Amino acid sequence: MSKLRPLTGNWRVARRLQAILLIPVLVALALGGVRVKNSIDTLRDANDAVHVAELVQAANAYASDAINERDVSVIPLLEGKRNAPAVLAARKVTDADAAAFDRAVARAPRTAGLTRRIELVRAGEKQLPAVRADAFTSKLTGVQTEESYHAVQHPLMEISNELGFGSSNQASFGRTLYAMSLTQAAESLVRSIGTHLLVEDRAALSEGELQNQLGSFSSYAYLEQVGLQEYAGAGTAGDMTRLRAALADAQKKGVEQTTKAAEQAKAAGATFVVPPSRAKMISEIAGGKSTEQLAAEGITPESFFAAHALVFDAYRSIEVRLTDTALADARKVADDARRDAIVNGSLALGAVLVAVLLAAWVARSMSRGMRRLSASAIAIAEQRLPAVITQLSQAVPGQVDTKVAPIPITTTDEIGEVARAFDHVHREAVRLAAEQALLRGNINTIFTNLSRRNQSLIERQLALITDLEGREADPEQLANLFRLDHLATRVRRNGENLLVLGGERPTQQWDRPLPLVDVLRAAASEVEQYERIEMAGIPETEIHGRAVTDLVHLLAELLENATAFSSPRSAVRVTATRLPDTRIMIEIHDKGIGLAPEDFALINHKLANPPTADADVYQHMGLFVVGRLADRHGVRVQLRPAAGESGTTSLVMLPGTITWHAGTEADADTLALATLKARGTPGLADLLAGGPVDPFGAHEAWDDGFTTTGSRPPSPSGFPAPSPSDFPAPSPSGSTAPSGLPPVQPGPPGASPLPRRTPRRGRRPAKDG
Repeated sequence: MSKLRPLTGNWRVARRLQAILLIPVLVALALGGVRVKNSIDTLRDANDAVHVAELVQAANAYASDAINERDVSVIPLLEGKRNAPAVLAARKVTDADAAAFDRAVARAPRTAGLTRRIELVRAGEKQLPAVRADAFTSKLTGVQTEESYHAVQHPLMEISNELGFGSSNQASFGRTLYAMSLTQAAESLVRSIGTHLLVEDRAALSEGELQNQLGSFSSYAYLEQVGLQEYAGAGTAGDMTRLRAALADAQKKGVEQTTKAAEQAKAAGATFVVPPSRAKMISEIAGGKSTEQLAAEGITPESFFAAHALVFDAYRSIEVRLTDTALADARKVADDARRDAIVNGSLALGAVLVAVLLAAWVARSMSRGMRRLSASAIAIAEQRLPAVITQLSQAVPGQVDTKVAPIPITTTDEIGEVARAFDHVHREAVRLAAEQALLRGNINTIFTNLSRRNQSLIERQLALITDLEGREADPEQLANLFRLDHLATRVRRNGENLLVLGGERPTQQWDRPLPLVDVLRAAASEVEQYERIEMAGIPETEIHGRAVTDLVHLLAELLENATAFSSPRSAVRVTATRLPDTRIMIEIHDKGIGLAPEDFALINHKLANPPTADADVYQHMGLFVVGRLADRHGVRVQLRPAAGESGTTSLVMLPGTITWHAGTEADADTLALATLKARGTPGLADLLAGGPVDPFGAHEAWDDGFTTTGSRPPSPSGFPAPSPSDFPAPSPSGSTAPSGLPPVQPGPPGASPLPRRTPRRGRRPAKDG
């Protein structure tokens, strides 16, 4: 009898997960759902109360500064100074409070009562610009100006009634704050109207206007006392103690101000009358005495405003403390609610964890296999398979063990099936990589053998052509031999391209440094249309011998491309500049038709990251060879559209590891670099800054074919090669080197003894600027 399988041995993965999660989910819903919900609701209400307290705090500050703006503006506005600094500063403070109030409104909850009060505030705010413009004019005279601020201040004050969450007596707390706001508003009106009465020319008032002002002054003084009584009835003993302390402090400051003013008057030789108490001032002004009589008693606009400003600030300090207390109480309740929510949530989470532990025996058999499968799959994907493919992808792959170790899972359920699928994919990937590596190695061997066989024949052919050139006296025949020489040189370079594709290095290396100008001449001598190449501004720099041969090859490919895909009537300019960090920038400028930006981006990407040799690379041999040669010596090559004209610029950045400055004189090319920077040469600033260098655009196709008659052959990128009709005729003056670059004088024939790479350089030098 076969051994019985466990009950869940062949369950599907989804069914096992359902069995694991069912118990903890039910326990969490049963034990923690209700408590967590209640805690979250309480927390939400507490957060709303905090936002309401913040709104009340902002509203009271807004209201206090609005009526304070009215009070400090009385004297300047009555004197006609509508843009006085005191007026502008007070209005700026009010506007800042309005912005803070708007931010508090945005955070406040949208309850019906609060929304209604905010709408009343908005209605009052709409009247504020007109009040400011018409204050103390024929449109808004006397007490009308003082009372007009009530439209803004009163709705703000009433928002205090929304306070109280978290306090012991919600209604009492809001009533206390409202009473203090009312007292402060009445005091502000007493201060404003009293100052108005002491400053304004009473003779210019209309009939009954003075009596109206005096009546309003007395009414608001009485309203202040009513507010204080309301505060005493709603507040606690502590609230009254704090109010008395604030008023006593204000009285003390008033005495100090009076003493200081008396000392200043005595020092100035002026008469100083000690002003009476604040209650006496109100009584005398309400009695209708003239300003002269009041001044004789020490009641001046300055003394009156200063005394009432101290009381106003005392009321405001009580109001601020009340709002701060309300905000602190609300935040405490919110913190308590948050703590309860965390505790309840933790209890629910604990219940889930207990349920998970109880269900662990169901999940253990599955989770262990899944972990092993996951770890093995990650190891294959990130370590084992990439390592094997990397070894097999080398140009000459070595002996690589292609055996695949299976994932150590032997079950027959879905996990075991996935493990076998991974093993199969792993084996197929290794097999395909091995086949590709073998094929690539065979192709590279073919390239290398063909190239080396052709090299010896081409060298013999070049030697024969050289001998014929030396004995030929007919100029026409000599010119034909020169063209034949160049064709043979291009064939030799194509053979060397095959060596590069096969991963081989040149068999002959230059054994000593060579001046950069001779390297450029050697590269130009390998180009069929060498007479179109002009050089200028080449610095006195030498190239390490180990890099000479590859650099000549690289530059020859770029020059061949520039001459082949530009008008045969245009010049190809070559310039070079030494950068401050010892690097050398070589620029090859042609006047071709260029390519689209996306083609340039693709070419520059391939130059920076030479791809593995494949069928596509063989169609773009020049592009691949330049990238490979540049990568050998840390050279950077990029192409971009020519600035301000048609054509393309090839940029070749030589690192300091293969160059050095041959002389000790001042660097003329450094001055030329500064000139180019001043002219805004595209891409140069980025190269100097060491930042991301991608200001280079696109370039013509990499192709060795070019024809001047018939249809244009297509380039590898899909663009047709240019024909002579695509380019305008050159100007009579011809091409010149860019200004600011010192010209390079052509050397004597044979001055640059570069082996193999310069078969006829001494007799066909490139044109130097």
